[in-house]
Amino acid sequence: MPSPRDHDTLASIGESAVLLRIFPRLPGSAAGLLGPGDDAAVVAAPDGRFVVTTDMMVHGPDFRLAWSTPHDLGWKAAASNLSDIAAMGAVPTALVVAIAAPADSPVTLLEGIADGLRDACAALAPGCGVVGGDLSVSPTLTIAVTAFGDLEARQPILRSGARVGDIVAVAGVLGEAAAALSLLFREAVDPLGHPDARLAAALRPRTAPQLAPTPPISAGRIAALAGATAMLDLSDGLAIDSARLARASGLGIDFDLAALRAQGADPALALGGGEDHSLLATFPADTAVPAPFRRIGVCVAGEGLTVDGEPHDSAGWDPYRDWSGSAG
Repeated sequence: MPSPRDHDTLASIGESAVLLRIFPRLPGSAAGLLGPGDDAAVVAAPDGRFVVTTDMMVHGPDFRLAWSTPHDLGWKAAASNLSDIAAMGAVPTALVVAIAAPADSPVTLLEGIADGLRDACAALAPGCGVVGGDLSVSPTLTIAVTAFGDLEARQPILRSGARVGDIVAVAGVLGEAAAALSLLFREAVDPLGHPDARLAAALRPRTAPQLAPTPPISAGRIAALAGATAMLDLSDGLAIDSARLARASGLGIDFDLAALRAQGADPALALGGGEDHSLLATFPADTAVPAPFRRIGVCVAGEGLTVDGEPHDSAGWDPYRDWSGSAG
């Protein structure tokens, strides 16, 4: 049965009351020495260094409210940032979250986002939590997360460390998020092409890889301990992201088509689809590739990408080029 609190909006109860409802829902950080409530948080850095990254999700280019639940938004905002920390070989320790939302947004929207942040941290990076953030008003719902990580006395795994002959391997899915997004645009829209929440809900079992991805966060530390020479997060697509690693390392990458097919996705989607947030890593040729990584190629002399020796373009997701301008 609906509660009167369900009808509260951000404007009707104000920032202080909103925060009082959100704070109890947020996950605590095992590294947090001082959490929300003061002007800044205090987070332990046992290594003497910390890894930091930030990412935004904006209504329109990054998500559609008709398709994503508030819980999805919090989960995905956490997952995408946790994956960037993992790609450095670090262990996520803390998040800072800033949200700008329309004043007439229901408070339950922010509560749902908080629940998604909490559940993603618990499932993907136990011990990581939210130590602070900010709320503001905007006509466009925007979620900005800054994530911190602990290198545990190891050197960070950079994009520039791959060597000719290194094994190229992936942990996580390939192409599943892109396949889910294509399904949403094809079957979760009304006759005018606008996102339809009812149709999207019916597709939920097939669209979770896009709406609430589950990247292998723990694999970042595994790769680092196994001697990975380079690594990155696959946020824009295997082709474009691997080309970034190849350029940084001054070499080329040749993918094995049969290995890509073995991932279970259409090779075109595996190469061109974004937002899987899987981890791509390179390992010395004489290294046993650690689970959950699977070999999909090799680093070669030269530049650019090839598939079974044939040139392949490095196209992928570009928000400046690919956004239609629609929100929904």
